[in-house]
Amino acid sequence: MIAELGLAALWLAAALAALQLVAGFLAARADGETELAALIRPAAVVQGALAAVAFAMLIWLFAITDLSVKLVAANSHSMKPLVFKIAGAWGNHEGSMLLWVTVMALAGALIALVERRLPERTMQATLAAQGVVSLGFYAFLLFSSNPFERLPIPAAEGQGLNPLLQDLGLAFHPPTLYLGYVGLSVAFSFAVGALITRQVTSEFARAMRPWVLGAWVFLTIGITAGSYWAYYELGWGGWWFWDPVENASLMPWLAATALLHSASVLASRDALRTWTIMLGVVAFSMSMVGTFLVRSGILTSVHAFAVDPERGSFILALLALYIGGALLLFALRASTISEGERFTVASREGALVFNNVMLSAILAIVLLGTLYPLVTEAFDVRVSVGPPYFNPVGAIFAVPMLVVMTVGPLLRWRQDRLERVRNEVALVAALMLAALVLFSLLASVSLLPLLGLALGIGVGVASILPLRGRKLTRVPLATWGMVVAHFGIAVALLGMASESAFSTERLAAVQVGEATTVGPWAITLEGVEPVAGPNWTALEGRIAARYDGGEPTVIDPQARSFWAPPQQTTESALITRWNGQLYAVVGDQATDGRWQLRLWWKPFVTLIWYGGLLVALGGVLALVGRVLSDLKRRHVVKRMAERRKEQEALS
Repeated sequence: MIAELGLAALWLAAALAALQLVAGFLAARADGETELAALIRPAAVVQGALAAVAFAMLIWLFAITDLSVKLVAANSHSMKPLVFKIAGAWGNHEGSMLLWVTVMALAGALIALVERRLPERTMQATLAAQGVVSLGFYAFLLFSSNPFERLPIPAAEGQGLNPLLQDLGLAFHPPTLYLGYVGLSVAFSFAVGALITRQVTSEFARAMRPWVLGAWVFLTIGITAGSYWAYYELGWGGWWFWDPVENASLMPWLAATALLHSASVLASRDALRTWTIMLGVVAFSMSMVGTFLVRSGILTSVHAFAVDPERGSFILALLALYIGGALLLFALRASTISEGERFTVASREGALVFNNVMLSAILAIVLLGTLYPLVTEAFDVRVSVGPPYFNPVGAIFAVPMLVVMTVGPLLRWRQDRLERVRNEVALVAALMLAALVLFSLLASVSLLPLLGLALGIGVGVASILPLRGRKLTRVPLATWGMVVAHFGIAVALLGMASESAFSTERLAAVQVGEATTVGPWAITLEGVEPVAGPNWTALEGRIAARYDGGEPTVIDPQARSFWAPPQQTTESALITRWNGQLYAVVGDQATDGRWQLRLWWKPFVTLIWYGGLLVALGGVLALVGRVLSDLKRRHVVKRMAERRKEQEALS
């Protein structure tokens, strides 16, 4: 009965999305004057509630392990811990798509409830566009990926969840990414709505900006969490592999970063109108491309759930419909949209445009490197595209972008002179040059990590320069957000460069009681014992690690064996210090009784993820600052209207 209730809620939500689409379309054609127009906002709100009910029903089915439901039987097990039973609801293809639709429907409901700044006709067109996107995904779920399908005969036991996904990091990583993806779908709907009504104004950008900021924050958190999960869970010691599934989340983030800056310029300075619309379409396009890559079955990855070409074709059709339609609309209407206020190259807008172009170039490089192996494979030619392509080619555009990023926040809007900021530029340049010389003399560091270290220091110092001479308590939250986010970029960059430049690795085979070293660490294997968890057994190594001759710290890496489904995993053990991490993995036992140990010393590697969190924090500060500013603006406008009425009444 629970499954049937969930399915019924899903059908009703789809019907309301269709109503939202038809009513919005008719209202846009009739300039908002139709009887159906009044139903658009209520339809969006109820649709969101019904989608939430459907997803709650699915979580319930997983929590009680209802093995009469096909999806539960295929992705859960009665002995699995409750938190992973619940996480199993979105740790598969059908559940994750229902989560996507639910977040999208709730976002549409929130727009309908709170958004009052846009002209009503633009708002109706925006909700109609949101209805189109939602309806496609409802159709995908109901006709191709039904999460509530029953089995003819209930299974005796479930098949379990991929052990690599049975981790708290992966339990919460997908929802954060989906919040980011869906936030970009909202930005897409705003862009389409504005194109339909030709109302590309500062108010439109102010309405869209919180959604872009929110999506960007969640994407940042999701990518950061996913990177750290891959680092500690997969046991390979790396934090980014340029895997196509990793790239699938990076591409929307790159586009969203460009969109965020463009929307801010439009909201504040009434410039970059067509840029903003175009980036709104591109950002959601990258979300759809990522969805297609992960769900179509053309990739093999722990994240790639679906292996059904029919589903892939369905998503490809949706991608062509949404993106092709939006691009066609853009081509038809772009000439009717003026670019807005002019600005000179030497201005903050000029720096933002330059960096947006660089971000777009990096996005194109990542997209090309991700799709190229798939295209060649169609012609029976297998090629591998990895760091030797992405790192140097991406650096061609990333390095000038970071250089301009050190100057851009110091420039004035509309028009400025570089001579005015020459002292600050000279300071940053001197620090970067000193870093280049210092690290070149102290260690043998290759070019890219060396540039990364110098740029990290330069961007870090430049990011706080906009605060100089200002009373910090009076600095707007949005400015604090920019400063913290740019400083986070610098911190992450320093972590990436340090990890690349200074990491040391040791692959050793040792007897129990024998010692080895890695970097400044002395490592002693004290024993290997069998242990058991709720749904796994493991061989657990007991390792005493001494940093630079100090007191020992005991860590216990594991080699786990799950039985539902049968799979071996590696649980690394970490020791975190202020200046880096020791990373240890225990391997197999050789015939002579020695155990394999894989050890890394990674100086300042944690800066990568601290930097990511700082970037997200900067986004949160900017979001809160913008929302408070908008609320204050609304209050002022309301008070002015009330006073005007009072004066009219008195006269």
